[in-house]
Amino acid sequence: MGDHQEQQVHSLFSELTDYEKEGIHILLNGLPASPMQVVQAHIMREDSVYMRDYVLNEKGDIKELCFNNVDQRISEHEYPSN
Repeated sequence: MGDHQEQQVHSLFSELTDYEKEGIHILLNGLPASPMQVVQAHIMREDSVYMRDYVLNEKGDIKELCFNNVDQRISEHEYPSN
């Protein structure tokens, strides 16, 4: 892992830890997850992309932060090129 990637991982972990301290629920593919589990998923699945979904409460504050794996493989059948 390069210095830039290590810095990104540390930054992500720090951000998620702050959210967790604020009582914001963190989910990974629909399941409760710790900041470390989310970071490990990002490291282990470098080819994957995780989309963030912020769920707000009635006041507009973040109550959940969801990370969902996005499958980037699009079949020719789903989206024909012509």
